[in-house]
Amino acid sequence: MSFDEDARAASTAVHAGGRYAAVAPIAGVRIPLGAGQVALGAGELGAWQRRNRDATVPHSVEQLRLAGNLDNLARIADPGDGTSRFRGRYPFLDTDVFKTLEGLVYLLAEDEIVGAAPGDVRDFYEEAVGVIEAAQREDGYLNSYFQAPEIEKEPWEDLAWGHELYNLGHLIQAAIAAKRRLGDDRLLIVARAFADLAVERFGPDGDPQVCGHPEVEMALVELFRETGVPSYLELATAFVDRRGHGTVELRVFPAEYFQDSAPLRELDSVTGHAVRMAYLAAGATDVALERGDQELLASLQRLWDDMVETKLYLTGGLGSRHSDEAIGDRYELPSERSYSETCAAIAVMQWGWRLYLATGSAAVLDTVETVLYNAYAAGLSADGMAFFYDNPLQRRPDHLQRSGAEADGELLRRGWFGCPCCPPNIVRWTAELQDHLATSTPAGVEVAHLTAASIATERLSFTVDTAYPWDGAVTVTVDAAADDEVELAIRIPAWVVGGSIRVGGSAAPLEPVDGWVRVRRWWRAGDTVELDLPMPVRAHGAHPSVDALRGSIAFVRGPIVSCAEQQDTTADLDLLRFSGADADRAVVEHRRILDREGIDAVALLVPATVDAPAPAVLYPILSGAPDAEPATAPLAEVATTASVTQTTATLIPYALWGNREPGAMRVWFRSH
Repeated sequence: MSFDEDARAASTAVHAGGRYAAVAPIAGVRIPLGAGQVALGAGELGAWQRRNRDATVPHSVEQLRLAGNLDNLARIADPGDGTSRFRGRYPFLDTDVFKTLEGLVYLLAEDEIVGAAPGDVRDFYEEAVGVIEAAQREDGYLNSYFQAPEIEKEPWEDLAWGHELYNLGHLIQAAIAAKRRLGDDRLLIVARAFADLAVERFGPDGDPQVCGHPEVEMALVELFRETGVPSYLELATAFVDRRGHGTVELRVFPAEYFQDSAPLRELDSVTGHAVRMAYLAAGATDVALERGDQELLASLQRLWDDMVETKLYLTGGLGSRHSDEAIGDRYELPSERSYSETCAAIAVMQWGWRLYLATGSAAVLDTVETVLYNAYAAGLSADGMAFFYDNPLQRRPDHLQRSGAEADGELLRRGWFGCPCCPPNIVRWTAELQDHLATSTPAGVEVAHLTAASIATERLSFTVDTAYPWDGAVTVTVDAAADDEVELAIRIPAWVVGGSIRVGGSAAPLEPVDGWVRVRRWWRAGDTVELDLPMPVRAHGAHPSVDALRGSIAFVRGPIVSCAEQQDTTADLDLLRFSGADADRAVVEHRRILDREGIDAVALLVPATVDAPAPAVLYPILSGAPDAEPATAPLAEVATTASVTQTTATLIPYALWGNREPGAMRVWFRSH
């Protein structure tokens, strides 16, 4: 068979096997289990999905209507009297419709089973699909900004900032979701026409350019997986290989911003705009997997490891610079200037999931879990209707800069943005959480993330009962099994020390290998696997090269990073001082954290020392001035002579901060 025939046959086999996940590789040994095989239960991630369905989705649909995103497409489909104008500042606002549609597809598929979707969801879906079909040009091009008659720029005129291929990527992903989950190919027809135009224009015999904002790469690979058409994979490969050769026309920002200063295979470290970097790496990982390109995969693993070791915040956030939403230098991780865009958190998780599919690395999944429960979760309010664009690890009491660089309005999360890329991204990622939970392997099933869920494959079906991430008790109960020996593999986070496993009544110490505990046996309905994962409070320091965190300490329990908000303590947060031993004395309380939203979680009650305020001297003299005034005496002398008091500080999950009135917040504190 030719490559073309092989690809089409493999794609057919993928869908004949019922693989409906958002990412469905043809190559490799891990097959992600999708919404048809995984259902989230009563645990934390299931609660997120219910909030998404009941609050975030209706709110986002309303905001998209109010902001004019859908109107922009509708006026191209039907110009009317020609007096309306493009609404908004950016040429990529169509993507907010596409991302929302991708999330809506999952609700509509669920609605067909249990009637779960809010009433306006299907109306919005049908209206949006209709105007998208009608707005597309005959040649396949689609972008409501460049198609607007009052816009002087021509299509493809500004690849650096026009985002046309970025738009295409999000359209493709929404279209594939609609086809896989609903069997609706209307958007796929539109997306393929646009993709075919891109192949014709930028393929091997076309213009050797790239989009200023990577994203289309992973979408094109997924389109190849869906259709079996090799030209989509070839174009994705070309976009990955072209970048790094000075291809992007530079204005405002340097080549590093666009990941265009060095070929990806040779890149020394993740660099530039954080979302662009992680989207590019995710797409390149897809390319490496489908092409069997081990050299590219090794480069991506090296970049991932360097990012985790030197550029990620404790919360998993990526990006320490506001001016260009960029990744900083190694160890440049100031808490109050953490940008850590919510979209970057999603992009890092997308990259990490693909890297796991290619390598089976539990360590990669550990990082994805940290991002999920901290950098990502903080992006959404407890009620599901307000958002952080950027996610700092510290807020000073006099801080006035708004999230998303908005000029006015709410000081914390806000209901929408002029550049609203993050809210629709939250809609789709939350809707697809179950697609990133487990995989089928030749040996059996790998459970990548622990949460309450039911998982069903042809060889093994089981239910996971757990209150994780708040509790480390996990029970897996087999519901059905093939008459065969099947392996059940469960990732054990690297922070777990000790613990136990009980299989069929027989208990043993928990001894994971490479981050996995694997149980291979002939299963029967009713068999159980019980895990006990100890969750002590851990005190973390920082690498000495992180200048901003020298002499600082933070507290983590399980995957949950904690913080303090001023509302929970009478002492000034800046004066709190802890030692590593305070973690051992911390009291863990499962309790109501936010009364208004009815949010229960784990709070940490940690003994703390309250230092006396320092003298009001910004830069006190430490030596060389024996006659200095007392106010400028050495800091060590001040610390030993000033009075201190003791208190108990209440720490809450970082993801829940900012749901009350604006005030000070800290993740990192003074240490002894």
